[in-house]
Amino acid sequence: MFGRSIRLFTLFGFDVKIDISWLLLAFLITWSLAKGLFPHYFKDLPQAAYWWMGVFGAFGLFFSIVFHELSHSLVARRFGLPIKGITLFVFGGVAQMEQEPPSARAEFLMAIAGPASSVVLALVFFGLQTAGRAVAWPIPVTGVIGYLAFINLILAGFNMIPAFPLDGGRVLRSILWKWKGNIGWATRLSSRIGTAFGFLLIAMGMVQFFSGNLIGGIWWFMIGMFLQNAARMSYQQLITRQALEGETVMNLMIKDPVTVPPDISVKELVEEYVYKHHYKMFPVVLGGKLVGCVGTHQIREVPKNNWTQKTAGDIAHTCSKENTIDPETDIVRVLSQMKRTGNSRLMVVRNNDLLGLIALKDILNFISIKLDLDHYED
Repeated sequence: MFGRSIRLFTLFGFDVKIDISWLLLAFLITWSLAKGLFPHYFKDLPQAAYWWMGVFGAFGLFFSIVFHELSHSLVARRFGLPIKGITLFVFGGVAQMEQEPPSARAEFLMAIAGPASSVVLALVFFGLQTAGRAVAWPIPVTGVIGYLAFINLILAGFNMIPAFPLDGGRVLRSILWKWKGNIGWATRLSSRIGTAFGFLLIAMGMVQFFSGNLIGGIWWFMIGMFLQNAARMSYQQLITRQALEGETVMNLMIKDPVTVPPDISVKELVEEYVYKHHYKMFPVVLGGKLVGCVGTHQIREVPKNNWTQKTAGDIAHTCSKENTIDPETDIVRVLSQMKRTGNSRLMVVRNNDLLGLIALKDILNFISIKLDLDHYED
């Protein structure tokens, strides 16, 4: 779902990040408010005032989304669910959970916390706007506060639409889960509703576009595309977790991986290992002990005319938590580490002994076979 993200700060132990796409959103919101909404409702203000209102309106929306997602995260923490952080992206934000909720009750409370917090925030902003008008605060100030009150109600209302993975869809999933006791069936049904709702938004966007509302039509179309894609991805993530449930690195690792001795030349490393086995990374082993790892990244740093003088041991890097894994680690956590580090192969190590190697392609092959044999529905 996410591309490159930038860490902004830590709040209550959660890293708050923005996806690069949110920078585009911030600009579009500021521009839309400064050139459209505020001039329409508040006539004859200086252009500079509209732009400042747009900036503070966008900042207030940023705060509102963080507050919304933080509410989800705090409830998740109460139920012992690890949250990696909060990331804002082009259509809002998400609290990144590493696993599914432990129960339907936990799912319901986590889902409802976000819209409830947005309603509370809307009431606070409405109260501030009323107080500001009573003491004659400047129109730009009360105008921005009123906008934030309204947008938080919209945020709560939109998220409560029963279309997974919106909060309303998660509430629906929790109810279906409680009813049937089957999270897979509940997720499949709520995801299909989410996909259908996404198609509805796409259709609405096309109608708006061809009716002359170009900007509105584009926004509805993009939100619909995002929602149907997110619904499918959420279900795929669930069935992947179910397929990998109980599986550890020990079960899926290659127990006799190709290793490299530290005393061979870089030329031999390239010709006898890289070109022969087509791997980008190899463990460097001496006397049965892992002493480092070497790959194409390190090879590229050595000029070709030095390939016969330099050895694999000379250019090998020390192993770290980024490229090693314990054999008892859950496979879902392995996938998370691979995604975070960009490493498609991890060395399986215990007490500095190389036990094996686990590769992304082997995990994906296992998932494909498991889903086929278990007859999971797409």
